[in-house]
Amino acid sequence: MFTGIVEALGRVEHQEHGRLAVSAGIVTELEIGASVAVNGCCVTVVGLGNGAFEADLSEETRARTTLATLAPGDTVNLERPLTPASPLGGHLVQGHVDGVGLVRRAAPDLEVTVDAGLARYLVEKGSVAVDGVSLTVTTVGGTTFGVAVIPHTAAVTTLGLRRPGERVNVEVDVLAKYVERLVAPYRAQVGG
Repeated sequence: MFTGIVEALGRVEHQEHGRLAVSAGIVTELEIGASVAVNGCCVTVVGLGNGAFEADLSEETRARTTLATLAPGDTVNLERPLTPASPLGGHLVQGHVDGVGLVRRAAPDLEVTVDAGLARYLVEKGSVAVDGVSLTVTTVGGTTFGVAVIPHTAAVTTLGLRRPGERVNVEVDVLAKYVERLVAPYRAQVGG
C-alpha cells in the first residue's frame, strides 16, 4: 500500500528479458523482496547493486502499464510502501495500475484520456493516481479527466515532464471499484 506521495526520482539503467533496473538514492534503503512503486506500479526488488535495484516485470505488468516501454535514461517516480508510522499524505494507492491513459494537456492543468471502463470510476474531487502521484480530480468529461499539478509536484515528479501524446499509468480509487461490485447484485434485482 502506498500514498501516492513520490519519495524520489529514479533513472532507468536498462531493461532486458523482463527485468527492469533503476538507479536512485533510495536504493540503500531497499532490500531483496521489498516492494517499491515505479511510476505507480508496485514491483518487487529482486536484485541490488551499483546504486540500482532490479525488478522482474510480469506479462500482466508489461501489458497493463507503461513500464515495458521504459528505456535507459528515462526518469521514473519512486515510492516505498507505507509503514504503520507513515503519514497518509495522499490517498490509499495500491500500486495496481488499472490502465494506461494518454496525456491531452500538459501540467499545470494536466488532462488525461482513459478508456470508458476506467472513466466511470472518476468523479470530480475524487482521488486518482497518475504515474503513481496522488491527485485530486478537478474535471471529468466523457473519457477525459483533469487534475491540477502544483509547481512543487511538477518539479519533484515526472508529471512536469509529460507532454500531449505521452502515455501515463492510471490507478483509480479502489473504493469506487468496491462500491460498484457490492451494489451490482442489487442493481440487477431492480433491473439495472
